[in-house]
Amino acid sequence: MSTRRINRAINVLAWVLAASFFAGFVTKFMPGDTFFGPAYSLKFVGWGYPSWLRFVVGLGELIGGILLIIPRYRFVGCLLLGVILQGAIVTHVVNANPLGESIAAPMTLLLVVIVAVASSPIRMSHLVTVTEKESPRAIRLSWDQTDR
Repeated sequence: MSTRRINRAINVLAWVLAASFFAGFVTKFMPGDTFFGPAYSLKFVGWGYPSWLRFVVGLGELIGGILLIIPRYRFVGCLLLGVILQGAIVTHVVNANPLGESIAAPMTLLLVVIVAVASSPIRMSHLVTVTEKESPRAIRLSWDQTDR
């Protein structure tokens, strides 16, 4: 697969994730029932959090979603959304929610990690080099760029 196709796929995935987080933002700010079920004000209280925390999480989802669609800041958006998703995973595990409710956060986190790795400012290819003095199959990690 060419680099151009991979970049296009990552861009599409980032936009799809951003759309899902925008929907999450909207539902966190809705006062009543949502199309996902009961109001998040009730869900957060049921999970043991104060009701106002839904606004903080929703704002984090909005900011993370915006950062996802800006390629220069995509990695930062992934970091923010990764923290939010880890909190969601822990919340669902601690509260022993049904699998149907609990599976969305880990699956979304996996997709966010894929986008984060693809948009990381640190390229792994700079860390792995093949030495010519040793066997062609010998690989060493190179943390210092001056030893090339």
